[in-house]
Amino acid sequence: MVAPVRAIPNAAKRASSLLRTIQYTHPPTCPCHSTPGYHQSPPSLTPRALQSGTRRYANSIRSTELKEYAFEMAASSIRFGPGVTREVGMDFKNMGSKRVCVVTDSTVDKLDAMKQVRQALTSEGINFKVYSNVRVEPKDSSIKEAIEWARPYQPDAFLAVGGGSVIDTAKLMNLYSAYPDADFLDFVNAPLGKGRPVDKPLKPLVAVPTTAGTGSETTGTAIFDLVAKRAKTGVAHRNLKPTLGICDPINTRTMPAAVKASSGLDVLCHSLESWTAIPYTERTPRPRNPIMRPAYQGANPISDVFSFHALRSTVKYLPRAIRDPDDFEAQSEMLLAATLAGVGFGNAGVHLCHGMSYPISGQNPGYKHAGYDVTAPLIPHGVSVAVSAPAVFRFTAASNPERHLQAAEVFGVDVSNVKRESAGEVLAEALTKFLAELGDQPKGLKELGFGSEHIDELVEGTIPQARVLMLAPGLSKELEAEKDQLRRLFEDAMSH
Repeated sequence: MVAPVRAIPNAAKRASSLLRTIQYTHPPTCPCHSTPGYHQSPPSLTPRALQSGTRRYANSIRSTELKEYAFEMAASSIRFGPGVTREVGMDFKNMGSKRVCVVTDSTVDKLDAMKQVRQALTSEGINFKVYSNVRVEPKDSSIKEAIEWARPYQPDAFLAVGGGSVIDTAKLMNLYSAYPDADFLDFVNAPLGKGRPVDKPLKPLVAVPTTAGTGSETTGTAIFDLVAKRAKTGVAHRNLKPTLGICDPINTRTMPAAVKASSGLDVLCHSLESWTAIPYTERTPRPRNPIMRPAYQGANPISDVFSFHALRSTVKYLPRAIRDPDDFEAQSEMLLAATLAGVGFGNAGVHLCHGMSYPISGQNPGYKHAGYDVTAPLIPHGVSVAVSAPAVFRFTAASNPERHLQAAEVFGVDVSNVKRESAGEVLAEALTKFLAELGDQPKGLKELGFGSEHIDELVEGTIPQARVLMLAPGLSKELEAEKDQLRRLFEDAMSH
């Protein structure tokens, strides 16, 4: 009898067999290599499931418990240079636009930036109408008025000329014009709104910033006061971001010193918060569909580059820009820093300074910041953000002392002999000194008119800011513990 011959499988067959074994015993956890049903509650892989042609994976981990595994980078196209405002008419002609909605406020409408825009559009034969009633630090009522103005005009493109309030208002005019049947709260960030994703492209939006602070010309975020809740909130989605940001340093020359300071402090906190946010790999839940991936994702290798560069530029050039309105280098570098910080935080996100700032400005006890030509009480956004910064970074440092020490070093601190456990105190002291040397900045919440009796309301106004609080390092996910931490933060921010 001839002994049976055992055929040795070749390398390809062995690899194929091994792959099948791995697939059936250790299903992949990367959605890019799994099935559309991966993020559902996955039943066990059974012969019946196989026979039906439906691939299912056995996995006890729910999608809400899975951490993020990827990040996305999104930003507007940016054109930077003195005099580029004059090109905006050609941009709309190149787009084939026939009806442009120009959005601005009553102050900017009288400035050279709007003169340049009108000339540029007229010279190219672009039909346009101007909406100039944007409110500085917009409220939901002013946003709704702007939307109602835009809808019957039915523009095929938008042009925003102004600061963050103008650009954010234009974003929402664009959004709700594209969804005429939507309820106002449909797209507003949860839990104050429904957080509905923007699932179709919007009309082209060109943004011409006249302040150097918000970075709104490159982000998909629009912020306003939701008066009934006494809190700031907004809409955040990549589809809101402008098609093009035209950053012309000539347009920021008219900013008063107080506006330069507040805008610059917004840049400072944008960069610091996105630099110190939780890593994107620590964010939960992993989105069930890419369209659900939030604009604010946590610190990532690309946003880090933009955020840290913006931080260095702000520390170097903001004091110069405030002191000397003719320092064109400083004005230009601050506009560039604002845009770079916008790219950074527009993808990484901000956290506690901004989360706490929304109730601070929304619950203003009557403070009116010097240098702002307004009739009603106003805490400028940058001021409301920076006033808690020393307390915030004293708190967050334990999560990543190295990053906080690197930030302190940007302020000129010698950190070579600083212990890791002192990182928060060192950065807090550096920030306090920087704010004092800028001048005309409140030295804590008490100077804004807040007292200990306001703390509980400020905490309640902060809790709904889930989209930014989820990125705060060291903040508890248990509600009562989170409230206790926020109370201590507001207490610490009363004075510095």
